[in-house]
Amino acid sequence: MKKKKNNIPLIIRVVQTAFPVLERWAPFLADRVFRLVFYVPARYPVPAKEKDFAATGRNIEVLVNGKTIRGQEWGDASKPYVLLVAGWAGRATQFRRFVPPLMQMGYRVIGPDGPAHGQSDGIKTSIMEYDTMLQKIFEKFGQPTAIITHSFGGAAVLYAAMNGLPVDKLVNIASPSIADEILKTYLRAINGSWKSAERFKKFVIKKTGKSFEEFTALHAVQHLPKPVDLLMIMDEEDADVVFRNAIELMKAYPLAQLYKTSGLGHTRILKDDQVIAKALEFIGH
Repeated sequence: MKKKKNNIPLIIRVVQTAFPVLERWAPFLADRVFRLVFYVPARYPVPAKEKDFAATGRNIEVLVNGKTIRGQEWGDASKPYVLLVAGWAGRATQFRRFVPPLMQMGYRVIGPDGPAHGQSDGIKTSIMEYDTMLQKIFEKFGQPTAIITHSFGGAAVLYAAMNGLPVDKLVNIASPSIADEILKTYLRAINGSWKSAERFKKFVIKKTGKSFEEFTALHAVQHLPKPVDLLMIMDEEDADVVFRNAIELMKAYPLAQLYKTSGLGHTRILKDDQVIAKALEFIGH
């Protein structure tokens, strides 16, 4: 679901206007801007409902690469826990409607804000830093019974699982998997052309020694050290993460389950009663 224009940070609106000009007349500068957009998450205003809900939890902190990762914990600290991993530019409190029923099921819930997201420190981050964050959370709190993610959070967890994070049960909501579709999402956000994506792919190889595709969920599910019990929830009208992402991941990982919704878009899906019920049913079995 697309964000209303007046909710888009000013810097993004400026980039949307300037980027096509930079692509044409100063491609070197356009490449720098694209990298900033890719690695620096926008910080959106936090709704009052989310702030109020955050106040009902206990504050948690984890140190990752010198950054303090902050979040909340809800429920009895002696209970097994479910981990929440939000999407790019998102916050754990976006899952607030999942928390009370999870507690009723006998779980505590832990929701960190990712590096450079929400309450946490940092300006830029990457899927590799999310991998480190997840490892630190597992070290501090133990292995969760299940993980519920949204958007980029799902790709980050599968990437970490590929690298050895012991993930048993995972619910990925509106999560991207296809490399080119991920890049198209960023290009749409800044009115960029595919030329910038091609140059960015070369930059990733030069910087990491790996192709951009090797950081995607589609690659990760084909290289998991052990099977993951995976439920994908995806809306067929999601304009940010198109439904083809789910189709291709199912082809690559037939063990996954898919629950399709319609008319919920990319973010409202986190507030839907049927989506929440489906995720909880999956976790409880």
